[in-house]
Amino acid sequence: MASEKESFVLAIHAGCENIFPERFTPELERERLEVLKTSLAAGRAVLEPGGAALKAVEAAVQVLEDSPLYNAGRGSVFSHDGKNEMDAAIMDGHGLQAGAVAGTTRIKNPISAARLVMEQSQHVLLIGEGAEDFAGRHGIELEEPAYFFSPERWEEYLRARRENQEDEPVQGRSGEYGTVGAVALDRRNNLAAGSSTGGMTDKRHGRVGDSPIIGAGVFADNATCAVSCTGQGEHFMRSVAAHRLSALMELGGQGLEEAAGAVLLKVQGLGGQGGLIAVDRAGRVAMPFLTQGMYRGLVRPGEPPRAAMYGPPGTWTHIRF
Repeated sequence: MASEKESFVLAIHAGCENIFPERFTPELERERLEVLKTSLAAGRAVLEPGGAALKAVEAAVQVLEDSPLYNAGRGSVFSHDGKNEMDAAIMDGHGLQAGAVAGTTRIKNPISAARLVMEQSQHVLLIGEGAEDFAGRHGIELEEPAYFFSPERWEEYLRARRENQEDEPVQGRSGEYGTVGAVALDRRNNLAAGSSTGGMTDKRHGRVGDSPIIGAGVFADNATCAVSCTGQGEHFMRSVAAHRLSALMELGGQGLEEAAGAVLLKVQGLGGQGGLIAVDRAGRVAMPFLTQGMYRGLVRPGEPPRAAMYGPPGTWTHIRF
């Protein structure tokens, strides 16, 4: 736990699923962990000299969006119509400022567009072509659809379509919940959180999950904590999961780990699966997940970055690396 005012914390996730060692060669495992460590390094480079938590969250998530290995930005999955539709949100715990984009198809880094919405508009959430037009006019990099195409994601999409005999969108592949996110506490004791995702493979055109919904997939309040969720978005929206964690701390008097566990039990009780990362104003971190693994990482001052992907579900009393 951070015990000094001059400390900082950055935690990241890149989705959770039933991750078993036998599914990965040493090379594939190393590639995934290296991306997580690069993301941690990007955020640390902001926080170490005293930069803002908000900027660190954006920097860390950008790295994950730029990797084809994770379901956000360049690695986004395909919708039922064979398109990449991306969502993102970011929130500043100081003043409860927030911004989000949803259903975008051309924004290279949706997390940066979300921050732009927060800082350069009167709104919280912009969608589709409106979000892309706003982002483009303010200098956010746009890409053609080919940039987001990856053979692996396309094969996943084709496999999902073959498995769906009624030609209706499926509800996501069992046990795989791809979202990336980051939470941070900076040296000024400010909190921030962000998430970015391509959603679910074979999702219905226009479907939006919890990631760009403030209070569902993302929340940050300097009085309590910063949260980024990953899982079956509909269940996280129905339970208002990210804000529920904060409310359990603020109004229910629970600690971070207890509140995080209670939130996931609520999600599970609704029939959902997933995980979350959270950091409180004292620098304590929780990383619970219900699946057999979650891509995750953590860095603090004076410590080497830690990244992991395996682990048994249902453990939220301590962090497993």
